[in-house]
Amino acid sequence: MSKNLIIKGAKTHNLKNIRVSIPKNTLSVITGVSGSGKSSLAFDTLYAEGQKRYLESLSTYARMIISDTSDATKVDEIQGLSPTIAINQKTVSNNPRSTIGTITEIYDYYRLLYTHIGVPHCINHNTIVLKKTSLSQIYDSLEKIPLGEKYYVMFPFSIFENAREYINLKDISQKVSDNGFVRFMVGNQLYSIADNFEDTSPVEDVEDVSIVVDRLVKKKSEEYENRLKDTLRITSEKGNGYIEIYFVASGKKQKETLYASCKKCGYTLENLQISNFSFNSHYGACADCLGLGYRMTFDEKDIINGELTLLEGAILPWGDQKGYYSTILQSMCENKNISMDIPYKKLTKQQKEKVLYGVSEKFRVEFRLKNSKSKHISHIRYEGIIPHLERKYFDIEGKKDVYVKKLTQYATEKKCKSCQGYRIHPMYLQVTLGGKNIGELTGLSVQESRKFFEKIRLSENESKIAKEILKHIRDRLDFLQGVGLSYLTLDRKANTLSGGESQRIRLATQIGTKLEGIIYVLDEPSIGLHPRDNMMLISNLKHLSEIGNTVIVVEHDEDIMRESDYIVDIGPGAGVHGGEIIFSGTYKQLLQTSTQTAQYLSKQKIITRNNPKKPSIKNAIEIYGAKENNLKDVNVRIPLGCLTVVTGVSGSGKSSLVIDIVSNFLHNHFNRSKRKVGKHKKITGMSNIDKMILIDQSPIGRTPHSNIATYTGVFTFIREVFASSVDAKKRGFGPGHFSFNTKGGRCEICEGSGTKKIEMHFLPDVYVECESCKGTRYNQNTLDVFFKGKNIAEVLNMTIEEAAVFFKSFPRILRILDTLLDVGLGYITLGQSAPTLSGGESQRIKLAFDLAKRSTGKTLYILDEPTTGLHFSDIQKLLDILDRLVEKGNSVLVIEHNLDIIANSDAIIDIGPEGGKNGGQLLFSGPTKKIVSCEKSYTGQSLKKYWELQKKK
Repeated sequence: MSKNLIIKGAKTHNLKNIRVSIPKNTLSVITGVSGSGKSSLAFDTLYAEGQKRYLESLSTYARMIISDTSDATKVDEIQGLSPTIAINQKTVSNNPRSTIGTITEIYDYYRLLYTHIGVPHCINHNTIVLKKTSLSQIYDSLEKIPLGEKYYVMFPFSIFENAREYINLKDISQKVSDNGFVRFMVGNQLYSIADNFEDTSPVEDVEDVSIVVDRLVKKKSEEYENRLKDTLRITSEKGNGYIEIYFVASGKKQKETLYASCKKCGYTLENLQISNFSFNSHYGACADCLGLGYRMTFDEKDIINGELTLLEGAILPWGDQKGYYSTILQSMCENKNISMDIPYKKLTKQQKEKVLYGVSEKFRVEFRLKNSKSKHISHIRYEGIIPHLERKYFDIEGKKDVYVKKLTQYATEKKCKSCQGYRIHPMYLQVTLGGKNIGELTGLSVQESRKFFEKIRLSENESKIAKEILKHIRDRLDFLQGVGLSYLTLDRKANTLSGGESQRIRLATQIGTKLEGIIYVLDEPSIGLHPRDNMMLISNLKHLSEIGNTVIVVEHDEDIMRESDYIVDIGPGAGVHGGEIIFSGTYKQLLQTSTQTAQYLSKQKIITRNNPKKPSIKNAIEIYGAKENNLKDVNVRIPLGCLTVVTGVSGSGKSSLVIDIVSNFLHNHFNRSKRKVGKHKKITGMSNIDKMILIDQSPIGRTPHSNIATYTGVFTFIREVFASSVDAKKRGFGPGHFSFNTKGGRCEICEGSGTKKIEMHFLPDVYVECESCKGTRYNQNTLDVFFKGKNIAEVLNMTIEEAAVFFKSFPRILRILDTLLDVGLGYITLGQSAPTLSGGESQRIKLAFDLAKRSTGKTLYILDEPTTGLHFSDIQKLLDILDRLVEKGNSVLVIEHNLDIIANSDAIIDIGPEGGKNGGQLLFSGPTKKIVSCEKSYTGQSLKKYWELQKKK
């Protein structure tokens, strides 16, 4: 078996017929500048070829069902190829029903635990509902006790109606006698009805009273066995299925029931099934929220414009007042003397209540039929605006309906009252384990869950049942902890995870499978990780290679490169200037070369800033009492006119502060929108800025119809250039003819997308090249129009760098293209579709788009981890851009883990000290250089080492 993975003649995308050998069963890094060809080698060649060979090993029928739509890999040969698994930055799932617990399968093991060893409680009294057993099981258990053991067979006194009225021994003795029995027990004390009960002091708890049916001694005889069987039968009949066994020697009481029911009210809980604890099954999901944990509700402030009258359209979701429900409202208002001609805000509280929540009685409503003079009269109850909207939304939720989209903008997500947000039917939330129901258990963080299962105490029988289940749970929790995700709760929605978190969850899942002989291909697993947690991630990657796997990581992180076994550096530049192997070997060997990567690693080149600023003392945005998620009522000052970095370990509360509170608040303030703002007391200082721009990693578009050219607006100018060409004027083609989003010049087979969508139903949709236009998006008439020897499709296929040369005499086009070059995107084509762009590329496109605009000098730019996917040289370009923004008088606020950016910032806001519940504190706020004096700050510790290392070099 080959010891090396040998790739020969790789020509995918910009790869230039490269040959490279990577040692197997090692941790290897593929690095290089952005766009150099790293992903082309790792994912589009190595991983794709592994998948292709796997498909070829299947039967013809299986291959036909799977329908592989990927492009053929452009490589001559790959030797030593094993099965490949890619772990990229894609979000795990957009389904709101997917949680960390479900995608890691930990929740499935929780369901098993609660089904088999969960303790049911009465929904009315919260008392334990004994698990159902049978007379034969009770008999078998008594057969196992030692010979000569004395015991009593009893049933609880509390099963009698009005049992609590019998408050003393005399009354209880009389009741026992009336039912034909002669002995009873209170606690561990045996009494007989023949005893003289003169004491009328009350019995503390009727639950401690039991009626003795028989007193037995374990023997080995047929007579004893028959007597025991008869006793158990009589006890179950008299005790309504409840049987108690009292062992005289030990004083222990064993409680059994033939029915899973509450002794006080008869509440029953049928045999628990695993589906009862699934919020994706109608057997277990909460009926009110259908297992989502929330309901979409409507608040008065969101649906009413108080300045308008009801006739003028004060009810925003209803629009004009001519509809069916408006007619009913009008009839109700006439009946209740509610004016529809005064502003809504002037109505009384009682009148508003009736408008919002309806009235109980019916009214005569007169409907005028469309295009007719006839009338229709009905007697209808007015249900109220809010109940009506909630009912309509619930009925049509999930459907592709225009009305749904309209209602969604007015709806607010609120925790379901029935299940308290736990998603499970309240009946099954009454089942506990270690004092917690399944919803409460999934609400714990990974770290808290580990502690819970370390401390849990089970009986001998429960331990036997749960042994294997607990092993799987503990292993998976350990793996999640090991990849730096200890702060995440298991009920966290999968669609709220960052790309880095999603990738590390998949990595933890793969570690848990303990597969061997696999080639794992990972895309920047260090994204979103604080430098403190890097070694934890590295040890897990090394563990995968040590058990017999080959781990190949596309990465720029210095720590991972230093700890790797092998490094492949691709370059020297991006796009057509890259695609070559400029180095392959060990980290120490790399340091001896002159590649860009080596120069930054050896500190021959250092990422620096030209003009650092001193944080403003006067001008600032100030947040008071921030309490969103795990934030601990913190007051934060964001200095303006400089570069400020918000730091802290993963899950410490950075995004809660910057995105949920600051960004959403300012977005609402400047744009009059209604984004949900995180909990806080107040925010001041908005007068110091005139707008806020959030530049995050969300896609610039979600379909092939969106691309760089359309997003930045440069395509409008390019279409005007083509419309002014001689060929276009001859044919009478205007700028609109060169749009692939409208009829005329586009290919109508694919409607201008260049691809055809294949719905995969339960899998993500797949896009394949249109057979008619061959991916060009246009019809032949449009493609026959040329400008400077190129048609519109050929221009869209140009890289940004090529287009900048092609349109150098067109200032409006060049200005936009130059900003894209400035942020290091010269290698991307103008027509590259939005879904194929990485999060980091999307973010830099947004940054370039805003750079191309004229600056007011009073803008606050907020960026979320902008160094994602960037090589050292690209980080320098990014820093230069941020410096330019600050030079113009703007303010830049960045959430970042990258030490190069942090070290070059003007001010730091450090949140921590840990993630989750142990975070959310303001550890430091001030000039960057001073953070090293903050002992609690992990950022300060990392920066201290960073600066010391630079001095040594």
